[in-house]
Amino acid sequence: MRMNSSQIKHFNYIFTGTGLSAFMTVYKMVLSERFADKSILLLDENQKKTNDRTWCFWAKEETVWDSIIAKKWDSALFANEDFKRDLDLNPYQYNQIRGIDFYNFVFVELSKHQNITFLNEKVTDINELETHVFVGTEEDRYTCDYLFNSIYTKAFAERQTKYPVLQQHFVGWFVKTEAVVFNPEQATFMDFSVEQKGNTRFMYVLPTSKNEALVEYTLFSEKVLPKEEYENEIQLYLEKLGTDKFQIIEKEQGSIPMTSYPFWKKNTKRVLNIGTAGGWTKASTGYTFRDSDKKSSDLVGFLHTSTSFRMTTFHKKNRFWFYDLLLLDILHRHNELGSAIFSSLFRKGNPKLVFKFLDEETNLFEDVKVILKCPTIPFLKALFRVIFLSK
Repeated sequence: MRMNSSQIKHFNYIFTGTGLSAFMTVYKMVLSERFADKSILLLDENQKKTNDRTWCFWAKEETVWDSIIAKKWDSALFANEDFKRDLDLNPYQYNQIRGIDFYNFVFVELSKHQNITFLNEKVTDINELETHVFVGTEEDRYTCDYLFNSIYTKAFAERQTKYPVLQQHFVGWFVKTEAVVFNPEQATFMDFSVEQKGNTRFMYVLPTSKNEALVEYTLFSEKVLPKEEYENEIQLYLEKLGTDKFQIIEKEQGSIPMTSYPFWKKNTKRVLNIGTAGGWTKASTGYTFRDSDKKSSDLVGFLHTSTSFRMTTFHKKNRFWFYDLLLLDILHRHNELGSAIFSSLFRKGNPKLVFKFLDEETNLFEDVKVILKCPTIPFLKALFRVIFLSK
């Protein structure tokens, strides 16, 4: 049955999809205390009641998320087939947050506010009109003044050829081993000692005790593998560490797009794409938490100060977008170079400076110091292609 306009529920803001970026934004809207008079609707078909992912980020100052950090590391390991290096992260710490802890933390706060509604409904239609945005779900219809969309549409990036599109794809096992094989004081940031097979492949290990850890097989490449290939590699790696007897407590898997595609060009007068759908993922690494934390704060500030605005004015492209584009151009054409590029950064480089660079907080002089650690010829070729050959 078609609803007439009087039956459709209206909200000031609607969030379609409630991933990391949406929850961060709404949580900070609540903290600001400036949106108490605004009605906010969150729509998602997923109830967010399972531990479906793990987020990590490095930080040197307190954050609003500190109370739900499950584990912190002051040291990290970088390795390839030729060398290993212990990285002293001070003044940074590498932090781990479990998905379920994040969801519960945000839900507890949002439940205290009557102006916020969460509905477990699948979005089927978004239609922007001159004075409002219409949103349809399988159960109901809604309208809003402004909409924030985090439902990722693969076709936008993957049906074009101007901007390379890779995936950070992975399978992870939370394991408990019989043997003592982990150092709980040190995370394995990247271990490229695994067979590369023409790709950028590494192991990522987050130990919580001497015999418990998240062990993840990760690739930066175009195509996802059969699940058994990831799992076979995890088992081989555990055997190499010295254990063939272990219990799998949980599993996780994912595929995060890595691209400099300008998602913000899809923003309109009343619709803003956020999260992965808005290009909030760090294109060169696939990291999402730190970038979403920054951009969600920027967005709340933008909403504070703008009483009449177009969503198209929110995004600002910077030089780090260009750096990411160069790296992705190289890995798209020569995916086997990933180990050499990341190894060049961490073999002799200052890890604190590298993390600062990846957080997009370096000045131009510091940028040059990091970039000069990278293999020169591939980056010069990528620079030539991007500047002179792109249309």
